[in-house]
Amino acid sequence: MPASGTADPPLAPDPSADPVEEREQLLGIGAAALRAGVSERALRYYQELGLLTPSGCTPGGMRRYSDTDLARVARIRELQTLLGLNLDEIAAVLHNEDRSAELKALFLDEKTSAGERRAIATESLSMVLELRATVEAKQVALTAFLEDLDARLARIRAALDDREPSA
Repeated sequence: MPASGTADPPLAPDPSADPVEEREQLLGIGAAALRAGVSERALRYYQELGLLTPSGCTPGGMRRYSDTDLARVARIRELQTLLGLNLDEIAAVLHNEDRSAELKALFLDEKTSAGERRAIATESLSMVLELRATVEAKQVALTAFLEDLDARLARIRAALDDREPSA
């Protein structure tokens, strides 16, 4: 306390401080990997491929991850496991999702003209049709795989029926 007995005035916010870090606690790579259910190496690889950009970095260069970053990792894993997409396909999906968010903001902006809104909607339609075609191709491949499995099951069951003694 100063000699006058009053408290020091609060410090002004550091203009160089990361605004994301002020709003939420960022995690180091080990904690982020653990929480996301992936390895540290996977997080680094996702960054190398441009799939993920950590929200922060320490002065020493250590990566820091936000809840939004972890949600993106969950999305990457979902696209891998649910749809069976490879990382190149995932990069395309994420790029389209990022672009869709930009387009939505532009579309909702009151300064956007009707013609611009139409162009935005056309671009959005194109991206969704592209993603639908990718998902449909995966679905066709899965259907063929299931049909092959069903044929194998039928052959195995027939072989079992042929070998069992008659009662």
